[in-house]
Amino acid sequence: MILITNDDGISANGIKMLTNVARSYDDVIVFAPDGPRSGMSSAITYGKPLTYTHIGKRGNVDFYSCNGTPTDCVKLARQTVFKDVQKPLVLSGINHGSNASVNIIYSGTMGAVLEANLVGIPAIGFSIDSHDANEDLEVAADVVRMVLDKYYRGDFDDYYAEANADVPVCLNVNIPVGECDGLMICQQARGMWSEEFEKKVNDKGEEEYWLVGNFINLDKDRNDNDLYALNNHMASIVPVTTDMTLRPCTERMNRD
Repeated sequence: MILITNDDGISANGIKMLTNVARSYDDVIVFAPDGPRSGMSSAITYGKPLTYTHIGKRGNVDFYSCNGTPTDCVKLARQTVFKDVQKPLVLSGINHGSNASVNIIYSGTMGAVLEANLVGIPAIGFSIDSHDANEDLEVAADVVRMVLDKYYRGDFDDYYAEANADVPVCLNVNIPVGECDGLMICQQARGMWSEEFEKKVNDKGEEEYWLVGNFINLDKDRNDNDLYALNNHMASIVPVTTDMTLRPCTERMNRD
């Protein structure tokens, strides 16, 4: 069974498209925020109750709306409607906006994926390189099919297990707008945001700071990362995990 969530809310076009594709592979439970939760990363709700509502069933898909974050949705679904599922898979997206490079750190879409990874459930996040809520998602749907075909064939198992034999598959997939010339399994590009806030003065004369920012690609000369893939009309697939240990550093310390 497949659990689907997102950070754009249960009514977003991206989650509708992802659900339409996924339902041909297995039964689906959509358990998603009741509204936009972008930029939530792995945030969880604390100090107030979570609630969820069954809003309908269509064929082999059940739909649930939750008042929490994407991570909350995975946590709560696991304890309730997705409990004791055999061979579970979590999908998140299709997010409206790229989660390539450092954007994975801020992403609620990938926060849900990483939460599944923490508890041993394979998970895949899908994002398209456009913030337009009405972007044409047909190419993205084709990419989802290609990725799920590879997942169910076991194509990811061997290369992923080489480095993380004891953790489940966890993938960050980013999809170009328009044409897509294939899939590229690659690294996460280094990048950063600059001039992140625009100062304004409101009607009360108070200073306000609005998040804007300019993204800086620190890996422009490399051809093995997700930004290169997107810039060259390929969907990037970056294997990720919650273990943030800088292993070469610990190995060197132990040698010294």
